Amino acid sequence: MQLEITPVQSLAASVRPPGSKSITNRALLCAALSDGRCVLNGVLDSDDTQAMILGLSSLGICIDHDSAACVAVVHGDPERFAVEDSDVFCGNSGTTIRFLCAAATLGRARVRLDGNNRMRTRPIGDLLTALTEMGGELESENGNDCPPVIVRGGGLSGGHVVINGAKSSQFISAALMAAPAAAGPVVIDVEELVSQPYVEMTLAVMKSFGVEVKRTQPSRFEVEPASYRASDYSIEPDASAASYFWAAAAVTAGTVRVEGLTKQALQGDVGFCKCLAEMGCTVEDDSSGITVHGTSELTGINVNMKHISDTAQTLAVVALFADGPTTITGVEHIRRKETDRIADLARELRKCGARVDEFEDGLRIHPAAPMRPATIETYDDHRMAMSFAVAGLRQPGMVIDDPLCVAKTYPAFFKDLERVCRE
Repeated sequence: MQLEITPVQSLAASVRPPGSKSITNRALLCAALSDGRCVLNGVLDSDDTQAMILGLSSLGICIDHDSAACVAVVHGDPERFAVEDSDVFCGNSGTTIRFLCAAATLGRARVRLDGNNRMRTRPIGDLLTALTEMGGELESENGNDCPPVIVRGGGLSGGHVVINGAKSSQFISAALMAAPAAAGPVVIDVEELVSQPYVEMTLAVMKSFGVEVKRTQPSRFEVEPASYRASDYSIEPDASAASYFWAAAAVTAGTVRVEGLTKQALQGDVGFCKCLAEMGCTVEDDSSGITVHGTSELTGINVNMKHISDTAQTLAVVALFADGPTTITGVEHIRRKETDRIADLARELRKCGARVDEFEDGLRIHPAAPMRPATIETYDDHRMAMSFAVAGLRQPGMVIDDPLCVAKTYPAFFKDLERVCRE
């Protein structure tokens, strides 16, 4: 299936993206490990969150999910967690397989976690090593530090571990969320952390469910044994998803307001707006939303996107329309996401007429002159599809191959984009 994007003259619209995938999956796990009934509002309904819900259900947790109302009622019960042997299929959801690997150590059963072909190439060895040092029993089934993973429950004892966060911040988040259920204190020292805002997000969600983590140094986390408290929780809109609408304003010299997100959001990806401001856009923030006013004179920038790497593809597409080169660095770890998000992004940008210099940790985009229509390969990567859709709002002839891959995090993306373009 292919979808051709229709250009627009300009935009003047507002939108509220669905709930954050990252917050949804963290809240689901903390609720599952809590001591009672939790009502989660604003729950995202997508492939990744469905994988988490199904995974937790396979591990014995009762979840009533009303996708139409964006509500999930989670009946937390640590005593029922992973008491029977089970197989959990996580698709290509990194948060699901990494978070549940850690959580499954807290049960009493043998759990096998697997995913699709791409997931079987995504690293998880650093997490398995850390959890083993905390007293867990886990192994990569094929011995290659990638899924499938076998977890033999029995609990965590605690202890002091060092986790390298260069490949994924999800390793640290997974260990942190399991740590309160360990028999003794846990001290986690982190080396070379990427996507730091996601760890801050994890700490904030844990706190909302009654568990506070002591941070004695910027890279040291101390967790005492504690119980998660049943709580009701509201999930803010997805900031990564919002980046496509802010980018749409940028490339069309239009105006788009995203409701429900502010600069105080839990998600670091609201920092994407700073990049657009550097490129010449005007950004307005108030207590209920962030508005971006685009410009016809976008300026190329140099930016390290280490901590907001999920928006690197979005910025690269905006860079196609700037008046000079844009250099993105600090994102070497995105080569191990749903696809190689540096090499494959460079390939598709070149189709559009850009000259692209590829580095190990990023790329430099020399704007297309002239821009060319192209059929964009998406590599089963939702962010590739949504990013290049933005280019089609200005350049005729942009066709997105396999647009349904957006179901991973934003099934209604193209419907929402069409509505925004009609306003």
